[in-house]
Amino acid sequence: GDTGADGQPAGLGARGLDRRDETILKEQAAGLISAAQRAAVDVWLPGGRQVTLLSHPVTSPSGVEGVAIEAVFAPGQRLAVPVDAEAPGGPAQQPGPSTDRPPRSPDGVTGRPVTTARTPGTTGDATGREPGGLIMVGEPEVGRYAVAARRRLELLSEASTRIGTTLDVAGTARELAEMAVPRLADYVTIDLSPTVLRGEEPSDPRTGLHRTVVHGFRADCPFYPAGERVELRSTTPQLRALADGQPVLEPELSSAAGWIAQNPEHARSILDHGVHSLVAVPLLARGIALGVASFYRSRDPAPYGDDDRSLALELATRAAICIDNARRYTREHAMVLALQRSLLPHSFPEQNAVEVAHRYMPAASGVGGDWFDVIPLSSARVALVVGDVVGHGLHAAATMGRLRTAARNFAELDLAPDELLTHLDNLVGRLDRDEGFEDPSAGGTGIIGATCLYAIYDPTSQQCVMARAGHPPPALVAPDGSVTFPDLPAGPPLGLGGLPFETAAFHLPEGSQLVLYTDGLVADRRRDLDTALDQLGRVLARPNRAPEDTCDAVCHSVVPLHPTDDIALLVARTHALPPGRIATWELPTDPSRVRDIRAAVTRRLSEWGLDEVVHATQLLLSELVTNAIRYGSGPIQVRLLHDRTLTCEVADTSSTAPHLRRAATTDEGGRGLFLVAQLAQTWGTRYTADGKVIWAECALDATSGRSDAAESYLHDIPAI
Repeated sequence: GDTGADGQPAGLGARGLDRRDETILKEQAAGLISAAQRAAVDVWLPGGRQVTLLSHPVTSPSGVEGVAIEAVFAPGQRLAVPVDAEAPGGPAQQPGPSTDRPPRSPDGVTGRPVTTARTPGTTGDATGREPGGLIMVGEPEVGRYAVAARRRLELLSEASTRIGTTLDVAGTARELAEMAVPRLADYVTIDLSPTVLRGEEPSDPRTGLHRTVVHGFRADCPFYPAGERVELRSTTPQLRALADGQPVLEPELSSAAGWIAQNPEHARSILDHGVHSLVAVPLLARGIALGVASFYRSRDPAPYGDDDRSLALELATRAAICIDNARRYTREHAMVLALQRSLLPHSFPEQNAVEVAHRYMPAASGVGGDWFDVIPLSSARVALVVGDVVGHGLHAAATMGRLRTAARNFAELDLAPDELLTHLDNLVGRLDRDEGFEDPSAGGTGIIGATCLYAIYDPTSQQCVMARAGHPPPALVAPDGSVTFPDLPAGPPLGLGGLPFETAAFHLPEGSQLVLYTDGLVADRRRDLDTALDQLGRVLARPNRAPEDTCDAVCHSVVPLHPTDDIALLVARTHALPPGRIATWELPTDPSRVRDIRAAVTRRLSEWGLDEVVHATQLLLSELVTNAIRYGSGPIQVRLLHDRTLTCEVADTSSTAPHLRRAATTDEGGRGLFLVAQLAQTWGTRYTADGKVIWAECALDATSGRSDAAESYLHDIPAI
């Protein structure tokens, strides 16, 4: 009859079968032909249809023996045209008493029919089944080759989807082993170069291998265990494969001298477990050797052949590309993570305002742009900041570093939280414009975008002032363990521009905890935001707990198992500066009162046991108070803070800020701030709602040296 391009009987579509049905039936038919036995197999097709495949021997006129596969449908599933009804060259031959020879099938081969042939219009045989048609005719040996080839293609097709599902080097190697067992091998070992596992550029794997995977149909075979360094001799099939860049076949391991010479006792133990054949394949990607995969056979008594070697090579080649992709990802991920960790604070400066603990957890999908910081400010205050850059990867990490550096620089200006966020907002907007992110044709990576929360805690007043730009609100834990999420004005995310930020002030009793976090802690697709906040509140509701313990509890109970976003957590327990370490004086704008202030300061420093810094402090306050009287407006307030350093503050109601300059030899003024800069460790101006504060900090263990330098400078000033 008519045949298709593959030599198989044509016209299946005309018999009520679509292409998917034909594929299913032909696959089953090929298996029956390779079995070369008389059989009947029920096959279920899509849609609930049932077909019975009947296998029986046939012989061609030239004497070639083969197997014919016919299809018989269940009742009610009649084919359009029975194959026996329209045989080419004449009507179908009817078996029975009137015929002396067996019927001839449509393709010319003869054999005993399995079903009773009928003329068109009949409704089936005695079993009620409808007649089908000839599906396939072939020789058993050819069928076996076809089945083996189809199984190899199926294995390679499945490998393309199952190998490389993760970007983990060891995980990809394990996927190769799981793919090969049991259809190609009974045991698989994979050895990779240690540099590949670290994501680095591959070195010569012959100089050292790391046993990465040991996998088999059972776990008791005595191969070298995974996780150890493997030293192989040059005579082993593995190193020969790496040296030549080609797979090495050892059909009989019992006579493989090079393999046995590696460790005769170990080799004998492996042979005693029934392992008898080996194919060692180098893992080559882009011409570079990453390692070697070894395929062992034990249950099938037949040794590996050339076809098995080719299949192992094809599998290993595909897996090597995936392993190299995972290695490159590991390298890039490690680089980005190292960059991000280098941009995050490794330690915080010493200060007494808060006791802090922190955690940073990168996302499972990659590095993001979360950051946190603790910044000491003037007058014993401290700034706490957390932020989150939109996106992941190198760009997000680099942007995070820029914003964290900018936040520290703006904090050095003693800006209020809302003013600092305004400066950060302008910076993000400039980054978008300058780097072409607003123009997709410019090749930018997209709008930057970020959120931020900035808080300033003052231990002298126990007041905390904060503002946020699209960031989740903090959690406040009172000393008694009660938890609140303050109603803090949200503000727009950084980069939008045009809208002001608002601040809110809260009183934090000593021992309170301020918990700052990024949205990765509470925002998760698998749970509601309110549910996550309630869970966080329950975990935080513990009195008198150390910040480190609070971080551990939050990470254990609130952090998702596989976070999809970075998580930054900062916990600060507040302390108060004792009132006995604070001294405040009010004075009018009268130059004659400067002497009184010097005397009062001397007495207070003596009470604090700081007699060695009296002289330097008198010089500092004399200059600061004189400047406030001359250029500012009253009333004037003087304050001393005894903390890690001695802070001198002079406040007035003027907004005019002093400016440091180098006075010429003939100038009558301009040397006061220069003297202050010489005496103080650092100094600056802080604006308030009522005016400004000029402050100067002196290190308690270095003030005398500064004083000597200042006195030397004063002696050098010519008399006027």
